[in-house]
Parts: sequence; structure tokens; C-alpha cells
Amino acid sequence: MVFYPFQVTIPHIAYAGLGGFVVLFGMFSLFLREKLYIGEACWAFTFGVVIGPYGADIFNPRAWAGGSEETVNKIVLEFTRVVLAIGVFAIGVELPKAYMARHWKSLFFLLVPVMAWGWFVSAGLIYALIPGLNFLSSLAIAACLTPTDPILAAAVVGGKWADKHVPSHLRHLLAAESGCNDGAAFPFLFIALYFIIDSTGSEAVRNWFLLLWLYQVILGIAIGSLIGYAFRHLMIFCQRRDLIDRHSYVAQYVSLAMLTIGVCTLLGADDLLAAFACGTTFAWDGFFNRQTEEAVFSSVIDLLFNIAAFVFLGAWMPFNKFSDAALSLSVWRLIVVAILVLLLRRLPIMVLLYRWIPDVKNLREAVFSGHFGPIGVGAIFISTLATMTLEEANTANSQSEQAERLADVIQPVVAFMVLCSIVIHGLSIPSFSLGRRVHSVSRSVSRTWSRHASAPDWTNQARLVERGANIVINRDIQMEEGKLVPDENLASSRASAITAATSMEKSSVDDNGLESKMEYSGTDPRQEVPPDGTDKVMEWQEGAYKVTERRRGPGDDVSRS
Repeated sequence: MVFYPFQVTIPHIAYAGLGGFVVLFGMFSLFLREKLYIGEACWAFTFGVVIGPYGADIFNPRAWAGGSEETVNKIVLEFTRVVLAIGVFAIGVELPKAYMARHWKSLFFLLVPVMAWGWFVSAGLIYALIPGLNFLSSLAIAACLTPTDPILAAAVVGGKWADKHVPSHLRHLLAAESGCNDGAAFPFLFIALYFIIDSTGSEAVRNWFLLLWLYQVILGIAIGSLIGYAFRHLMIFCQRRDLIDRHSYVAQYVSLAMLTIGVCTLLGADDLLAAFACGTTFAWDGFFNRQTEEAVFSSVIDLLFNIAAFVFLGAWMPFNKFSDAALSLSVWRLIVVAILVLLLRRLPIMVLLYRWIPDVKNLREAVFSGHFGPIGVGAIFISTLATMTLEEANTANSQSEQAERLADVIQPVVAFMVLCSIVIHGLSIPSFSLGRRVHSVSRSVSRTWSRHASAPDWTNQARLVERGANIVINRDIQMEEGKLVPDENLASSRASAITAATSMEKSSVDDNGLESKMEYSGTDPRQEVPPDGTDKVMEWQEGAYKVTERRRGPGDDVSRS
């Protein structure tokens, strides 16, 4: 028997590379994410390019299965499907309870007129600047660029910068939009594909209404809602009878998302919309949020899946097709298209419509919402689905030259847009951090809940100095604008977070001069006060009015006065 100490295979290289990157990123994550404000997506994508075929060439997804393009597309499709399903399910779970019922009007504007505008504008730019494509093919490519990516959007709606500078109502709106519109992009894509594939227009319209809307979309939402509703009540039943342990609560993030997409793909329904509907229905009454308010496992899983997805995309990126004479593609054309698409796809329509969108309060918020519509994993998923649909149609029937050209061009064009969006949107937060905030916000004790939240506020907002019988609490938060407004419950809520060995009467004084007397029970402060607090959320000035947002507890929506 011959001894071979080194057995180098692609899976082993992937394990070592991905594990090493996650370890190094974790070591410096506080500096990278909370100081430089650059999320894991940019770093993971860069690492994927470095180890990919155009870098060190140690990780090449396009060479798998002997370089079979059909097999690689299947791997890309299923991998991005799982990542997106977990992402949109987590977004649905972590929205305030009954959010979709209370804020449907704002979401309607973002999912219908804003998406339709972006679809037509992007299609017009692609049709004008990329030769050889008719307008139907341009519409199919534009449908891949229309949705907001839920993973890249997490850099906007979560993290330290967003907690300080973006109001909670805007973060929730952008998160809900990114959860919905990956699945909502299917009607935009398939109306173009049906007209390209089907022989007559009447057949295309019939398939679009019957197969897409009535079967895929409506059935997908119904399945996801039923699964979420059933398992929410099952969890309440099990919790009341002590049948479920604490660890199993957080496992629902992955297991329910996988169950939903598994059922929907078996039935041919819209699995991404189903996963989001399942998440929102599952956490509709806030019960799940209360049970998992101190858990961090969901953030860990989300981080690992996001890093793996963008490392994979960096290594998969088809750089050689960005300048291909056979496809009539060139880098300068794609750069022009990318700049114009990112400028015109959302920003003008958001500025025009923000007065009718209840959750967009002023022009500055409209500009912010219009800029942050990142293109990412969802676009790769939809373009891969379109490619496989066209290839199956070409195999079954003799299709036109336009359908074959679309199948060849759609992935390179979408991949280049994703590359530009990662660079522009990934570096936008550091750029914004050098300037003014979205609106003038004076923060109070608590933050909104986020699956990308940093350390609990009580670890850096309180400094306890014991002097004899007194404990003085000093808050070190500095406000850029405005002043804290004294709250009669502020001192008592802070003081309840202090651990004492024995019950004794003490005096609590904060920076605003508030003083109160209270008894200390010696309980764990993290059980008494959630890490994000329970008091006032935000205050800012809108013209002659001062707006205050308050939150009652985890999973609750904000109330405004």
C-alpha cells in the first residue's frame, strides 16, 4: 500500500478556503463592518475573485462536472435558491408583527409602479446599447435587474450605520421590499419569455395568467402562508406544554425555509414568494420574535450563507464574456448600461412618487430609497432560471435565433450589473458615513431589532461607578443633532438592568438629571431588559413638527406621535 500524504480535491480546497476566510473575517469583523462600514458581501466577493479561475485558479465552479454548462447552471440555480429562501424567510420573520397588513400601501407602490418603471427603463437602455437584441429580449434581461437583492440590502437595513442614521420605518420598508420582489419579478420575466417561446400572442397571455399568476404566484403565497400559520400555532401549542426546547426555536429559520421551497418546487409554485409569506405569517403575532429575542444563531447562519454565496459568485463570475465579439458585448457598453441603469432604474420614480408612499417621509428619504436598490444574488438566480427555461424550450422546439441569442447574453449582462452593484452599493455606506444622515435623528436608549445587530446597547451605553450606597449611570452616546427628551420611564428602565446581590434601595441619576428610587432584585439584566431596549426609538424634526417613534417590545411595530 502506497502512502499519499496529500489528497488535494476541489471540496477540500473549498472547505479550507471558505473556513479560512470566515475565520479571518470574523477576527476583524468589528473593524470591517462597524468602522469601515463595508459588509461581508464585498469582502466575500473579492475573496471569490482572488481564488477563482481569473485569480489563483484554485476554485472554479464553471469547471465542475467536466465543464458542463447545463450542470453548472443547475448548481447555481439551486444554491442561490436556498440562500435567497433563507434570506427572505428571515426578513419576513423579523418584520414587526402584522407589518404587511399595516404597510401594504407603501409596498404596493414599490412592487408595482416602481418595479414597472425600472423594468421598462432598464429594458430601453439595454435595447439601445446592446446590439442584436429586440425589445422582448431586453425586457427579459431587465426583469432580472428589477428586484432589490435581500442579501446586499442587509447592509442598508442592518448594522451600526443604519441604526444611527436610517429611521426604523425606512429600514423596515426596504427590508420588506427586498423580501417580496425577488419572487415578484417572476411575472415581469415570464411575460417576455412566453412571448419569445410561444408561437402566438394569445397563447403567451393565457400561459401568463393561468400558469404564472393563478398557479405559481397565488399558489406559492397560499402554500407559504398556510405553512407559516400552521407551524406558528403548532409552536404555541408545544411551548405551552413544554414540548420544545430553546435551541429548536432558532432552527426554524432554516428548517421552515427549506420545507417551504421543497414543497413549492415539487408543485412548481413560486418558492421565493412562498418563503417570504411563510416568514411573515409565522411571526405575524410577534410570538416567535419574543421567544428568540436573545438568540444569535440566526445571525450566524445568515452570515455563513451570505459569505458562501458571494465567494461562490466571485469565483463563478464570467469575466471572459464581458468582452466577446461573438456576443457583440464590450466592457465599455456594459459600463455605460450599468451606470445608466443604476441611476435611472429607481431614483427618478421614487422622487416622483414619494408623496404618495406613506413610509417615505421626505425628499431625502426618497433619494436614499431610490439609490439603495442593489442587484445581487436574486438577479443571478432569475437569469439562470431564464437561461435554463430558454434552453429547455430550444431543445423541445426549434426556436428563433433571437431566443438563442438571449440565452447566450442574459447571464453575462446580468453578472456585470451584479459586479457593478456590489462595488457601488457596497461602498455607498462608507461614502454616506462621511456626510449627513438620511434625516436628523436623535436616538434614545433603544434600537430597532436587526439580524445584523452588533453588541447589545447595555454593554457600551452604561458605565457603572459604585460609590458607597450610590450607583451612578453615565451614558456616553453623543448626538450629532438634537437633544434627548427626558422620559419618566427612562431612569427606571436603565436601573432595572443593574445586578445586585441583595435587595437594597439606591438612587439612579442619568445625564438628563432624572432621578428615581427603586428596589434591586439581583436578577440577570439581560432577562429584564432586551439588548435593544424597550424605550423611545427615534426622534427627528419634520418641518415644524417633531416626530417620535416608540416601540413596545420585540416584534412590535413602531407607534408615531
